[in-house]
Amino acid sequence: MFEKVRAVLSPEEVTQRVPFGNELKKIKQKRDGILRDIFTGKDSRLLLIIGPCSADNEDAVCDYASRLAKLNERTKEKIFIVPRVYTNKPRSRGEGYKGMLHNPDPHKGTDILEGILHLRKMHIRVVSESGLTSADEMLYPDNHAYLEDVLSYVAVGARSTENQQHRLVASGVDIPAGIKNPMNGSISGMLNSIYAAQIANEFQYRGCQVKTSGNAHAHAVLRGSVDIYGNNRPNYHYEDLVGLKKEYEKQNLANPAVIIDTNHSNSDKKPLEQIRIAKEVLTVRKENAELRKLVKGFMIESYIEDGNQSPEGNVYGKSITDACLGWDKTERLICDIAESL
Repeated sequence: MFEKVRAVLSPEEVTQRVPFGNELKKIKQKRDGILRDIFTGKDSRLLLIIGPCSADNEDAVCDYASRLAKLNERTKEKIFIVPRVYTNKPRSRGEGYKGMLHNPDPHKGTDILEGILHLRKMHIRVVSESGLTSADEMLYPDNHAYLEDVLSYVAVGARSTENQQHRLVASGVDIPAGIKNPMNGSISGMLNSIYAAQIANEFQYRGCQVKTSGNAHAHAVLRGSVDIYGNNRPNYHYEDLVGLKKEYEKQNLANPAVIIDTNHSNSDKKPLEQIRIAKEVLTVRKENAELRKLVKGFMIESYIEDGNQSPEGNVYGKSITDACLGWDKTERLICDIAESL
């Protein structure tokens, strides 16, 4: 039984309330072009999608993005940085903090309308203050419409990869869509989803019958897997990447590409391991020209402070979900990556 709590504004109404100005649209247009070139191979820079596990605090997130912008300026010849501004948090058991969409103030209850307005404002503020357009997870496909004019990258998470609606909506977005391997680690399941996102589709979306032309920049994200006993299993090693390349070739997909998620099951959720994982994959890229073409970059969980805290905590710039690398380690890692390229 459903009980109506309150009405939620349409994407058009939200866009009017929180507009994305013309100058910011020009920034997005330029950065979107660069991202497309990275995934087609025209631009050889390494992509870093980096930021907190959950974007829980607008001031801290914008502060973090502005720090990234300064690093981006120093490393822009070799690295292209996209801030990870994830406003939804999937929960395996359905409990706990679900992200800014549900809880714009983690100390208060659920307010979806306020969450939508708040997260759109935060994404736009990131662009305005840092000059960097951001990435978010498409946890709820219908809600992508609230941010489709703002984002430069969208991810489909491990719990959603094999969901039909996620695949269909990913086929209609005009930005790169990272498709993660499902929780069980199935590479064939991930590649089937990429195929579905790359082809034209016709389906129901937000009350209309729509057609898509397919998203040629849909690609793989390896995040590790969880076995039947709940143990994390990494999939970023040389053998995994060689196997993925072979499977890509069998499927004959457009623009073969993979992003390595250095946290989650790849790191066993130990944030410091992200440094070692990134450096191992960089060594593989350096020694194998074919894998250098395939591996386009990394997803890294990082924030201002090391570690994490409870959702009730009030340490500025410290994750309230999974633990992250702090800023000092992040800065050092990004500089090390740039120097190694």
